[in-house]
Amino acid sequence: MALIDQIIARAQSNKQRIVLPESMEERTIKAADKAIADNLAEIFLIGNKEEILAYAKELGLQHIDKATIIDPATSEKTAEYTQLLYELRKSKGMTEEQAAKLVQNPLYFGCLIIKSGDADGQISGALSTTGDTLRPALQIIKCAPGISCVSGAMLLITDKKEYGEDGVLVMGDVAVTPMPDANQLAQIAVCTAQTAKSVAGFAEPKVAMLSFSTKGSAKHEVVDKVVEATKIAKELNPELMIDGELQADAALVASVGEKKCPGSPIAGHANVLIAPCLEVGNIGYKLVQRLAGADAIGPILQGIARPVNDLSRGCSVDDIYKMVAITACQAMDAK
Repeated sequence: MALIDQIIARAQSNKQRIVLPESMEERTIKAADKAIADNLAEIFLIGNKEEILAYAKELGLQHIDKATIIDPATSEKTAEYTQLLYELRKSKGMTEEQAAKLVQNPLYFGCLIIKSGDADGQISGALSTTGDTLRPALQIIKCAPGISCVSGAMLLITDKKEYGEDGVLVMGDVAVTPMPDANQLAQIAVCTAQTAKSVAGFAEPKVAMLSFSTKGSAKHEVVDKVVEATKIAKELNPELMIDGELQADAALVASVGEKKCPGSPIAGHANVLIAPCLEVGNIGYKLVQRLAGADAIGPILQGIARPVNDLSRGCSVDDIYKMVAITACQAMDAK
């Protein structure tokens, strides 16, 4: 079974409550309809119920009436969520009036539903910028315990079964933090390993901290950062299988790993790759995607206490549908 089919099956086996706040966006409401039809998740839509149902009818959709539709303008929860937002942000100078205004924003309202325990995850970005998606998530849901930076992981699926986990690798950070310090890089490693378990279904993530050096073959401050990050990651999660610094071939190719780093439990067998900076991660995954023909699924945001994922504004209905399944798998693990 293909990886995305496995992810969909896991989501269907334990339905999570996923908020799609951009409910009047055509691709989003079509993906919501398909997700409901396939029992992929319990779908929450934010907006005016009559308008949403009329739009669904106009598009010929058959299942939107089974979604939970909440209108911030009329919901009995709005006052409660306004107070919650005010309490969370008053130390930053937010007034009750400002909180009341922000609660009418579907992206904020959705995050407040999650913070209150009434839903499990949120997806936006078909209409909104990454900043607009992340801002309410970080203000309301906040980062996971022990984590202070958000990052993005990419699933890379190749036909080269000898690499990674039967041709599947997870790579981070490819989307969010441009120049992580050693502590942030360690957090990215821990979070990406968790994504490999919860989304890709890896029983045992094997994390390679990538560099242009393998175990001291080159000297530079950026290599020192990777070495320090590896040490910190082991302290954050002593059970994590991780090694670094490793060059990409030493991480992936068994014969090279044996030669360059004999005795390493990771060298030649890595299924999780951690780039030393966003520049490397973003360029690296796109080269693999375009030159090697790998399927790239993501980015999957990680490090937030409950899953909130960002879409490309050029996304398709299928992209949103798959992200519902991915977010549901993350949500199972976050509880």
